[in-house]
Amino acid sequence: MKAAIVEHVNVTVTNPEVTASWLCDIFGWHIRWSGPAMKGGLTSHVGNDTSYLALYRPGTGPKDISSTSDEFKGGLNHIAVVVDDLDAVEKKVIAKGFTTHSHANYEPGRRFYFNDHDGIEFEVVSYS
Repeated sequence: MKAAIVEHVNVTVTNPEVTASWLCDIFGWHIRWSGPAMKGGLTSHVGNDTSYLALYRPGTGPKDISSTSDEFKGGLNHIAVVVDDLDAVEKKVIAKGFTTHSHANYEPGRRFYFNDHDGIEFEVVSYS
């Protein structure tokens, strides 16, 4: 039996179109689909041909979380993205106005983190 793969992760954001745009610019992804969603909302699917992030905004807009998600059962701690050129991607992240942090270089790769405007933490890692 072939091992399962993660096809997508669905996260709630303030503006799916804006988030999809900067994700495409930084990671070289494309918008796979965008349109109306449940509860009068909007969703954009952004990624590559085999996996993607579903970016969802409910019709009434998202509600704020009062604390970090790692304190909640089932909370999203971060989304990790593998890249070939970590330094080039970090320059793109900074150019989009995000602040990078928690740089580390340990087996099996180098990495850094950043939080987007919705507070979602991304880990960017390179195994090259």
